[in-house]
Amino acid sequence: MVRRLSDGQVLSIMQLGEGMAIGRQAVANHLDVLHDADLAHRRKSGREVRYTLHPDAMDAARLWLEHASTRWDDMLARLKALMEED
Repeated sequence: MVRRLSDGQVLSIMQLGEGMAIGRQAVANHLDVLHDADLAHRRKSGREVRYTLHPDAMDAARLWLEHASTRWDDMLARLKALMEED
């Protein structure tokens, strides 16, 4: 979903689900999670709900993931060093 929305397009649930091996309800559930995490905006357009990414929130999530990844790398390096001491 994120990749499909990453080019700035405003897409409906049907458009986002095209070619995916999951149903419309599963797409809607994924989009609800993105919306609840403030990573995507949604607005009603007639009978459809359309989604866009919230780029600032995506940048904040990316920075957090990079930080978490660095911490995991550091912890794994310490674990490896500890295991190699024996």
